[in-house]
Amino acid sequence: MLISDFDYELPEELIAQRPAERRDASRMLVVERASGAWRERPFAELPRELRAGDCLVVNNTRVFPARLAGRREPSGGRVELLLVRELGGGAGGGRVWEALAKPARRLPAGARATFADGRLRADVLEERDGGRRVVRFSTDEDFDALLDEAGRMPLPPYIKRDEWDAAAREFDRERYQTVYAERRGAIAAPTAGLHFTPRVLEDLRERGVRLAQVTLHVGYGTFAPVRAEDLSEHRVAAERFEIEDDAARRINDARESGGRVVAVGTTTVRALETAADEAGRVRAGGGETSLTITPGHVFRATDALVTNFHLPRSSLLVLVSSFAGRELTLAAYRHAVAARFRFYSYGDCMLVV
Repeated sequence: MLISDFDYELPEELIAQRPAERRDASRMLVVERASGAWRERPFAELPRELRAGDCLVVNNTRVFPARLAGRREPSGGRVELLLVRELGGGAGGGRVWEALAKPARRLPAGARATFADGRLRADVLEERDGGRRVVRFSTDEDFDALLDEAGRMPLPPYIKRDEWDAAAREFDRERYQTVYAERRGAIAAPTAGLHFTPRVLEDLRERGVRLAQVTLHVGYGTFAPVRAEDLSEHRVAAERFEIEDDAARRINDARESGGRVVAVGTTTVRALETAADEAGRVRAGGGETSLTITPGHVFRATDALVTNFHLPRSSLLVLVSSFAGRELTLAAYRHAVAARFRFYSYGDCMLVV
């Protein structure tokens, strides 16, 4: 299929710039694959849409402040790095990362930039395609602590912020993070999880829904644009994931007892489908997954899906369409546009059953 088959019109004003005042106050479009029907519900009613014995699987990755704004030496020109993937230690010490540079022309191989008022230095070791750079960082302080202090949350570019608005930065540090985030390593939030509150999670438990956590560190691959027109030529870049023994046991027990496995987010789907065997049993373990889900994929471990509304022509929209069917998905999106749902990371969501 072609990526142009996964397009739709979205008025710019429906792109959410801030989340709902309360996490669970967002709207939810419940889409039934069997009947092709949908209905609107508040997200807080999600527990009523699930059944005792179901297993809700969430991604507990934690976003770190991966965006750094600094100055190129010796010119003082402004530059920005988005840390994408740690590559390890460098010769002579330091931490080596692959990063997206902006503007990339100011940071060729051999360039140096400083961040955090000069407390963090970055030497560009290598140029890669798409504005990516291999960078060695050096500092006299703890790197992660300094990154937490000086870095900014890596909001997607369609969320507009005044870079000098300190209150907005603090707001995003809390709200662009799930309430169950534990394992540091993501450069984008698993946004379907942003709607959950401790109260919703407790309501699910009280109704007999099992909960399981997996980890997939959301990287550049999840939100990188699809540049190939033919979907068979597109591959999602590898991302690290882990499923522990207890999570695999909860998921498999639910399936064997007749419950559904309800994945929260496309990243959770990719972890589950990577780890599932032919019979749909999820194996504990981890590593890297570059699984690219397109129409025709046989879903072995996912029975239902909670997901936000995604960008046109994106691998995420293709994944949802592969699960729900392209025509039904795009029809539901058209309804969501007409009903003034809020879109993308800070927007509303769908439950596909």
